[in-house]
Amino acid sequence: MAFFDTHTHLDYLQRTTNTPLSALMENALNADVQKILIAAVMARDFENILNMTELFPRHLYCGLGLHPLFIKNHQKSHLDELETYLQKNPQNLTALSEIGLERSVSELISDELWRRQCDFLEAQLYLAKQYKLPVNLHSRKSHDQLFTFLKRIRLPKCGVLHGFSGSYQQAKNFVDLGYKIGVGGVISYLRANKTRQAIAKLPLDSLLLETDTPDMPVFGFQGEANRPERLVQTFRYLCELRSEPPAQIQQQIWRNSCEMFAVK
Repeated sequence: MAFFDTHTHLDYLQRTTNTPLSALMENALNADVQKILIAAVMARDFENILNMTELFPRHLYCGLGLHPLFIKNHQKSHLDELETYLQKNPQNLTALSEIGLERSVSELISDELWRRQCDFLEAQLYLAKQYKLPVNLHSRKSHDQLFTFLKRIRLPKCGVLHGFSGSYQQAKNFVDLGYKIGVGGVISYLRANKTRQAIAKLPLDSLLLETDTPDMPVFGFQGEANRPERLVQTFRYLCELRSEPPAQIQQQIWRNSCEMFAVK
C-alpha cells in the first residue's frame, strides 16, 4: 500500500526534533508513506521548504502560503515574495498552503486583525486562481466565513479543507463546491463523534489523509510530535469508520491525493 501525507509541517518537525531529513524520510518510507506535502506558514520558511523538496524530489512536495495564525507577522511584501516563487514555478511546488481563517484565538479577531486575515486570504485565493494551484485551507470556528470566500472566488483547482473538524453538513457544503476534506488524527478520538460521523458518510472520492506533522497527534500519542509514518494509524481508524474494503479506501485516497496535487 502507498500513502500520501497531504499536509505536514515537516520543516518544523525537523527543526524541533533536530532529526536529519534523511532519517525522517526513511521512517516515512518504511511505513509506505511514499509522498509528503510540506505546507508553509510564513514567508521566512519558503526557501528552506523548497530546498527540502529538492533533496527528495520523488517524495516531497510543497505548498507556499501565509497562515492566518501568524497574521501579525505577515506583511504585504510577503505576498509579493509569494508571487515571485509562484512565477518561478518550481517543479515540486504544487499548492498554495497553508492559508485560511482563524477565529478560535480571541486576539486575532479584533476588527483590525480580522480584516487583515480576510485581506490576506482573498489575495492568496486570487493567486491560486491566477496560477491554477489548489489551496490547502486552515479553518477553525470559521467554516461559514471561509465558505463565503470560496463560493465567491471560484478556483479552477479547488483544494482541501485541512484537518477538518465539523459536521457532515459543513463538510458537504465544501464538497459540493469541489473541495476535498482532509482527514487527520481527530477521527482517532471517540469524543469527536460529529466529525467521525461526517467522515463515515462523505463520498470516498472527497477524502484525503494527512498528519499535520508535528501537530494533531493520533490517539495514544498525545504530547508527542506527530510524524508522517503515523498516517497509517489514521488510515486504520478511517477503515473502521467506512464500509468499503481497506484496499479500495487506500487506492481511492491515493488517487484523490495525486490528482489534487498534480503528482504522477
